[in-house]
Amino acid sequence: MKRKQFLATSAMGIGLCAINPIKAASSKDEKAIMNPKLVRKEEGQQQIVMGDLQNIKLIGSDTNGQFTLIEQYNEPGFGIPPHVHENEDEVFQVLTGQLEITVGGKTSTLTAGDIAFCPRGIPHGFKVTGEEKARVMLSVFPSGIEKMFDELAHLPPGPPDLEKVGEICGRYQITFLK
Repeated sequence: MKRKQFLATSAMGIGLCAINPIKAASSKDEKAIMNPKLVRKEEGQQQIVMGDLQNIKLIGSDTNGQFTLIEQYNEPGFGIPPHVHENEDEVFQVLTGQLEITVGGKTSTLTAGDIAFCPRGIPHGFKVTGEEKARVMLSVFPSGIEKMFDELAHLPPGPPDLEKVGEICGRYQITFLK
């Protein structure tokens, strides 16, 4: 192939490659389009889920189903027993306080600035330890868990009906371990 022909062919191929992403980005496919959202410190959907004080900052409709973002603010002694998610990965980032977390059989204490990654399919649980409330940012990938939390938040007050809790969590493929 002659040099001129090679350059012309290469330039045309590179140009076509550049057009496809532009076309995809300008597509009217609503799933690909997300709107920016600012959530102030005091904003979000506040709820209590079986003692877990949550402030849901972003949900699936905000992130095109990619993730849910929840701020948790709980007293020492509060915890969630070991459980397994079949569909979601979770990231716990401690903002203040102290969190004891067990992932895959290994227990660690996290303090402000520490992060724990809990992959789907791996048992994990946590407990707030220390002397102060723990503020934790929980990121869940993909989104959808906020629907389960909403159902759990609407259970009657008082001691939880563990059979009902298990049924709700089971619909979202979350299993508590004995």
